[in-house]
Amino acid sequence: MTNAGKCPCAGRERPPTIAIMHDYLRINRANWNARVPVHVTSDFYDVAGFRAGGSALRPFELEEVGDVAGRDLVHLQCHFGLDTLSWARRGARVTGLDLSDAAIGEAARIAGECGIPARFVAADVYDAPEALGGATYDIVYTGVGALVWLPDVTRWAATVAALLRPGGFLYIAEFHPFTDVLDDETGTRVTHDYFDRGPHVYADPYSYAGDDVLEHQTSVQFRHGLGEIVTAIAAAGLRVEFLHEHDHTLFRRFATLTGEEGVYRMPGEAPRIPLMFSLRASM
Repeated sequence: MTNAGKCPCAGRERPPTIAIMHDYLRINRANWNARVPVHVTSDFYDVAGFRAGGSALRPFELEEVGDVAGRDLVHLQCHFGLDTLSWARRGARVTGLDLSDAAIGEAARIAGECGIPARFVAADVYDAPEALGGATYDIVYTGVGALVWLPDVTRWAATVAALLRPGGFLYIAEFHPFTDVLDDETGTRVTHDYFDRGPHVYADPYSYAGDDVLEHQTSVQFRHGLGEIVTAIAAAGLRVEFLHEHDHTLFRRFATLTGEEGVYRMPGEAPRIPLMFSLRASM
């Protein structure tokens, strides 16, 4: 769903019922549709700054992806498309796909207002090959906070492989799954089970990007270990070129982190931990 900054696991977790486990897609679509109007007007996303020529991409992503001019790029779970359109501004021919039809509508509107050629499609990520008409791409990009919304990363990796043409590559920038086992206050105590994949059901009245109360507050999320993600990508037939672990993150994930402008780290002389990772894998 996006690219920039999917939410951390906020809110009180409730024991999942069988009905919720089998209805995660409808629940999450309603939740993300409710977030869209909050996000579009938020300082967090700064749509006005983007319209004025800004970019939603992080410097390390630009360096690791490289030149995209003239290449076909599909952004899975694109939210309302700021990262997608940022790649277009760098010369890529872009397609964005997202579960939320409200987000896709906003993405198309912003693209039109900015005069940026782009295609946006509303669909579940697992249906992407069919929803995109069998098209293939040079680059499959997925941004931060996307994988927690997917119950099956093996199926996701197979979907990515189906979208890539020979010589193309997948690029992921994500929050490191290790952070999910630590306490939210300090990030120094192990309080959650790394191997508990979920589903985890949360009820949070607010989005991470604003203070407006959401109409649909329930979300269903899934945790995936780093080994699980890399193994799924390899099993889909992709060759991992690099896996980088980063000691910084984009927001104050733990109250003790220090920094500003989207770069937050453990304070002072505190031992560093991996807060994000990025991965590139080619066909």
